[in-house]
Amino acid sequence: MKKPIGSYPRVRVEGGGRGAVSQAGAVLLVETVRKTGLHQALSAAFAPWRKARAVHDPGKVLLDVALAVALGGDCLADVAMPRAEPTVFGPVASDPTVSRLVDTLATGGTRALTALRAARAAVRESLEASLRRLRTDRVDLL
Repeated sequence: MKKPIGSYPRVRVEGGGRGAVSQAGAVLLVETVRKTGLHQALSAAFAPWRKARAVHDPGKVLLDVALAVALGGDCLADVAMPRAEPTVFGPVASDPTVSRLVDTLATGGTRALTALRAARAAVRESLEASLRRLRTDRVDLL
């Protein structure tokens, strides 16, 4: 069995022009996902749809699709954008794997949408609670 693929790798941003990536602005999105716990919430929410021998986490696959859309993509195949930068975005599922997951979730009816909404609501509630404790309107993402 292959090692399961989880979240995004840690990325360090520095000047100097070495190791430049074409989608460096997306690092902020990745760090936001990590700091808010959205990747963990989606991973847990979509665990029922993960096949026993699956390599890619369904939550990360969906986040990669969302990231591709944020980078200007307009179809599932546009996950090729984050796939081209594995040091920034980690391993990204192949186009057939993404399509199979979307098919599987679509056949699940409203269960998948309900899981997505619940994960998003839990993360939002956690962030709002943190903000209330801090009594501020900002969250330090870095």
